[in-house]
Amino acid sequence: MKLSWSHAVLNVRDIDRMLDFYTQVLSFRVTDRGVLGDDGSEIVFMSQDPEEHHQLAMVNTRKDEDTANSLNHLSFRVRSFEEVSALQATLKNRGTDTLPLSHGNTLSVYFNDPEGNGLEVFWDTPWHVAQPQGRVWDTSLDEEGALAWVRENFRDEPTFEPREDYFRRRAAGTD
Repeated sequence: MKLSWSHAVLNVRDIDRMLDFYTQVLSFRVTDRGVLGDDGSEIVFMSQDPEEHHQLAMVNTRKDEDTANSLNHLSFRVRSFEEVSALQATLKNRGTDTLPLSHGNTLSVYFNDPEGNGLEVFWDTPWHVAQPQGRVWDTSLDEEGALAWVRENFRDEPTFEPREDYFRRRAAGTD
């Protein structure tokens, strides 16, 4: 059996605040919403993919005031470096704390949603590096500068290599 990722559902306290964040900052679109049970709880479905009914859903059933703790983070891939840079600027303008980390194979920005759920948005670099790795990167760099920084900071790792070589070996079963 080969599983493919479908969606995540978050239990939230303030569904309107969370919807504002996920739609305005992360560009999700609401695809459906409605009452979930006799208690009046609501579920909201969201997606960025027009071929997926929902990639993320939220249910306003969370009552505790503690920071989220059962979820480490949700991670989202973007197609371009510019998208990571634009998100970093959006988060900075909203006063959201971020942790820009590179894993060698990605340039990532980590942050929390309004209820403390961890999020990562990343762009793939052209390289593979065995994990775990994590080094803070300068988000003021342009794409060329960021890639030069990654190369400089990870090239001495024994597993640093072009990502296509790594995936070719994995596909062949020789890794």
